[in-house]
Amino acid sequence: MKPPPFGYHAPATVAEALDALDAEPSGKVLAGGQSLIPLLNMRLAAPPELVDINRVAELDTLHVGDDGVRAGALARHARVERSPEAAAVQPLLGQALRHVAHPVIRNRGTVVGSLVHADPAAELPAVLALLGGTVEAASARGRRTIPAAEFFLGPMESALKPGELAVSAFFPAAPPRTGTAFTETARRHGDYALAGVAAVVTLDEDLRVSAARAGYLGISATPLVLDLTGPAGPHGDWTAAAAHVRERIDPETDIHAGAAYRRHLTGVLTERAFKAAAAEALRKAGE
Repeated sequence: MKPPPFGYHAPATVAEALDALDAEPSGKVLAGGQSLIPLLNMRLAAPPELVDINRVAELDTLHVGDDGVRAGALARHARVERSPEAAAVQPLLGQALRHVAHPVIRNRGTVVGSLVHADPAAELPAVLALLGGTVEAASARGRRTIPAAEFFLGPMESALKPGELAVSAFFPAAPPRTGTAFTETARRHGDYALAGVAAVVTLDEDLRVSAARAGYLGISATPLVLDLTGPAGPHGDWTAAAAHVRERIDPETDIHAGAAYRRHLTGVLTERAFKAAAAEALRKAGE
């Protein structure tokens, strides 16, 4: 299949990219293209202009600090997945990225592009929402920082405004005595998940659970974040936490799975992810 006709811009700087988007606010940004190109070829998208940012070197960044990980708009999945510095500060990123499609896709796809695409079955939106991260957006009128809780508006719909470019995403660092885990189930390896869970467990100085939160994908129109600290209790009753999740969620039936199956599966994945995250938190507490 062939994409519909479109204009093409290949800026070399962020300023040039913003000028192009300001001139045609309904244009689309091309970074990794792993979602956009298929949409164009199937004619599910028909933007009048494409702004190809792959020559904008200032967006090809990955900054890791004590406070977290900031991925520029051209940071590829594979680069972030394989970064030992990023894994040390926020291990959930690498844990989730290993589930994104296949290596050839991760070599080209970008972290920020996945967030902007806002697919409710994708891994990174759930991770950003769970961690309380942010997306920085720029336009000809200035810059703004968008919290994850406000960024995902619906299926394939983000809070970016016409003419804006998402220039980076920030994933906060894991606190001390914190363990993370990510698990999902798909029909085939590399497919979008039928359901998935990202889990974070933090222990206090007495090794009791002081915080337990989960981010879910594939079960709602936007990433779902649940605080399971109360249901799990101080000693980590993950079976009770999973039962609580089953009562809270309202998944839909589609061609891939029924609602009842997704509800059951989400509970199973919840217990599995939290057991792994709690074990990792205990290991870190003992270091």
